[in-house]
Amino acid sequence: MLTRDGITKLILRTSMHDRAAFDLLYKHTCAKLFGVCLRILGDSGEAEEAMQDVYVKIWTKADRYATSQLSPISWLVAIARNHSIDLIRARRPPDVDLAAAGDVADTTPWAEELLIENDQQASLARSIDSLSKDKAAAIRGAYQEGVSYAELAKRHNVPLNTMRTWLRRSLIQLRASVEQ
Repeated sequence: MLTRDGITKLILRTSMHDRAAFDLLYKHTCAKLFGVCLRILGDSGEAEEAMQDVYVKIWTKADRYATSQLSPISWLVAIARNHSIDLIRARRPPDVDLAAAGDVADTTPWAEELLIENDQQASLARSIDSLSKDKAAAIRGAYQEGVSYAELAKRHNVPLNTMRTWLRRSLIQLRASVEQ
């Protein structure tokens, strides 16, 4: 078995894509990493497949070891452990509580509510139509189309404060009309 420094040197040489160092690293660590994968996955076939992916990750991420605070074997075990856990998470279906589905409320309005809403909309439309043509257009522009007050003032060729007054007075008229 290699020492801590020996494994560190092999990882660093692997980061420079030294195949001989990678082969030695595999030979000296595969039993330990296989044991980690097997313990987590519980199936030797799946653990063998996981080992292939683990060593591909070690090959591609060996340069990241230099910034790691872990011992070399801890770093390798962490890669094997995390990969095995990811495999378990991927094969497990998400937890769905079907009993909670019965508690979901149906937010679709009832027919009576739809009729009331339609009547209210029709009443509001009639009230807006009872305003002068310019004021009705300003109300529709501001509150149904989302046009800014400044843009409405330009459209109707009036000062901004006049537009604000039109809208305020028109809303007061509409409120009185709808409340009747």
